[in-house]
Amino acid sequence: MIHGYWLKHLGIPGAYELEDVTPEDFDGFLLNLAAHGYVGGNVTVPHKEAAYRLVGRRDAAAEAVGAVNTVWYEDGALVGGNSDTHGFIANLDDRAPGWNVAGCRAVVLGAGGAARSAAYVLSERGVEVHLVNRTVARAVELAARFGPRVHAHGVDALGRLLRGADLLVNCTSAGMVGKPRLEVGLALLKPSAVVYDVVYVPLETELLAAARIRGHRTVDGLGMLLQQAGFGFGKWFGATPTVTAELRMLVEDDIRAKTPQ
Repeated sequence: MIHGYWLKHLGIPGAYELEDVTPEDFDGFLLNLAAHGYVGGNVTVPHKEAAYRLVGRRDAAAEAVGAVNTVWYEDGALVGGNSDTHGFIANLDDRAPGWNVAGCRAVVLGAGGAARSAAYVLSERGVEVHLVNRTVARAVELAARFGPRVHAHGVDALGRLLRGADLLVNCTSAGMVGKPRLEVGLALLKPSAVVYDVVYVPLETELLAAARIRGHRTVDGLGMLLQQAGFGFGKWFGATPTVTAELRMLVEDDIRAKTPQ
């Protein structure tokens, strides 16, 4: 829906299609994308590690995060990138301008793929990042990838960390439809803190609803989805798409129609 919208409105002849490829066939498929008629594509689970290994070169984000989810051609070579890093920060910049205050501190919940993207791009912006995860060893492993600005903690440290946070980010699946609730109290957050949830189904999670009621600026995950899609589109079709209010509404309506009430 997203890429089809941009292709139509920019007048570009092309298509964005789904290919169901088994792990056994993936290497051959990816290395012969052009022969299949493709200028690039997105890579989803379980193929991201294989894509990381197979591409001719990687952009800085993919190298740092250790995952490739977008591929395109440059001068005949297959390049791998990570659009989640772009989507995460572009959405935050768009929805909460001025969030990066002096001495900015971010508390990031989780240590999976979304947390990797958040930790990398926030630290690149000079933010002090505190990763909080139930399994501390995973947070420690992730923090070690990104240098001295990124720190690892267990959930027992959350209350202390929230008091100094300028940005709280949920990078777990908790709060998503069909997943457990996210149990995080916001009473310790300063009023100026921004609350960001990468979940977009539902469109407003319990975390964001609670934050909005308390007067915090909030950032939902739908914008991250739209912004990361724009990253790939630009690489494939040579045009920079715009995340318009009309496009966002189309996707919101589709999510509402498919989300159990």
